[in-house]
Amino acid sequence: MSMAARRLSRRRALMLLGLGGGAAFICAGDRARVPLRLYRWEGTSLGSPARLLLYHTDRAAAVQAISHCVAEIERLERSFALYREDSEIARLNRDGTLATPSQDLLLLLSRSTRLSELSDGAFDVTVQPLWTLYARHFFASATPPAEGPPARTIDEALKLVNWRNVEIGPGALRLRHTGMGLTLNGIAQGYVTDRITEILRAQGCDRVLADLGRSEIKAAGAHADGRAWRVGLVDPRRTDKFSRLLDLHDGALCTSGGYGTPFEPSRRHHHLFDPRRGVSVNRLIAVSVFAPSATVADGLSTALYVASPERARVLIASFSAARALLTYPNGAVEELSAAAMARCGDSDSIVKPKSKV
Repeated sequence: MSMAARRLSRRRALMLLGLGGGAAFICAGDRARVPLRLYRWEGTSLGSPARLLLYHTDRAAAVQAISHCVAEIERLERSFALYREDSEIARLNRDGTLATPSQDLLLLLSRSTRLSELSDGAFDVTVQPLWTLYARHFFASATPPAEGPPARTIDEALKLVNWRNVEIGPGALRLRHTGMGLTLNGIAQGYVTDRITEILRAQGCDRVLADLGRSEIKAAGAHADGRAWRVGLVDPRRTDKFSRLLDLHDGALCTSGGYGTPFEPSRRHHHLFDPRRGVSVNRLIAVSVFAPSATVADGLSTALYVASPERARVLIASFSAARALLTYPNGAVEELSAAAMARCGDSDSIVKPKSKV
């Protein structure tokens, strides 16, 4: 597989269940019951498989709503997609500066900066040089050394990794050091997911499931039968099986896991790097976050995966509506939530006893 193709590879954590066809019905005043039909769209978003599911009474309205979503995905890819040479982020990485950045890029970088501050640098959009280093090491040779890149090359790449070296202003973005590079892969798909569900709601679609990237999923309203959407959380140790089934209603669920984009078969080396040490983080094997916003859930899942246990407690406390499931290599799961901490008044209480899934 080429390096370009591998750049399109993304985490795979969530799959949809119970999505059969057919129609449900709603009452429309004194009129006969109106059929709600399921409409689907499948395509790509930021290089990953994407799917929209929505119930609507009018086919033309559903098709129009989906067309608006497809146009929005295309528009945002022109800002966030690393694999597009004409995208804003690709041009910024190439030239070191970008004049008149879009409001979407400015907003997402602003949110990323806040997450970097809260996570004490565990979340860092400047880790792209590490990705490039590891990709070259493992993909350029048929028999790369299993221990990963040499320490000296990691140290050189780390000189280019520091979120504080990104200058963000309304007139321009600038990378302070030649060779720096940004990646928004830890948060951009969540942002796209939020935008899509906002568009669909504005178009009158209130029974929607947006599944963009298979790791960033958001429900707007309920299933046609009035119940929550049912999703399966993939077991990170055996990705052909579900670890649990979950209900999702008016909220997002995003997962980060090193197993999704490994550089080699053992999965010890993967895309979730410690920005300070330049190596893949393996304390956890998956982090799933529930939050009203997919942008928050996406970025927070990345940050929690990399953060130390102490920083993870501080981080989750900053997001009162969020809840996280942390999966360890032995299959044990911990739950973190700001709500639990607030109820108990003790930071240690936000971690529930480990349990097998």
